[in-house]
Amino acid sequence: MEACHAGELAELDKVCFAVPWSENLFLEEAQSRIARYFLAVEGDKIIGYSGVWLVADEGQITNIAVLPEFRKKGVASRLLERLIEEAADAKRIVLEVRESNCAAIALYEKFGFKNAGMRKNFYREPTENAIIMIRGET
Repeated sequence: MEACHAGELAELDKVCFAVPWSENLFLEEAQSRIARYFLAVEGDKIIGYSGVWLVADEGQITNIAVLPEFRKKGVASRLLERLIEEAADAKRIVLEVRESNCAAIALYEKFGFKNAGMRKNFYREPTENAIIMIRGET
């Protein structure tokens, strides 16, 4: 991801999330030394993205988003595979996922993530618990 992608990613986020990231936040992430973002592109259109923060020996997945019309086609799996490759030196990779997001939970489990706890009322619009999932050392 580069700064020039920030506007398109902010628009994608509006479709995918109840509380989307702003264009400015994507600009900040593009300039961050700890952030790594990867894009899924079809033609000249960004159809998905994934991000991870790499700090010390841990990876923290920030988001994986795929436009609805491209879901269930392996895009999220490829994006997650790329994040795991990028975080290969990390002892663990951590993420939070909405308790009701069964498709995402199944994807993460397929890649070896385990339920490590819950954050009560972590998400807004609607308010919902987050499941903490970890791949690697706990």
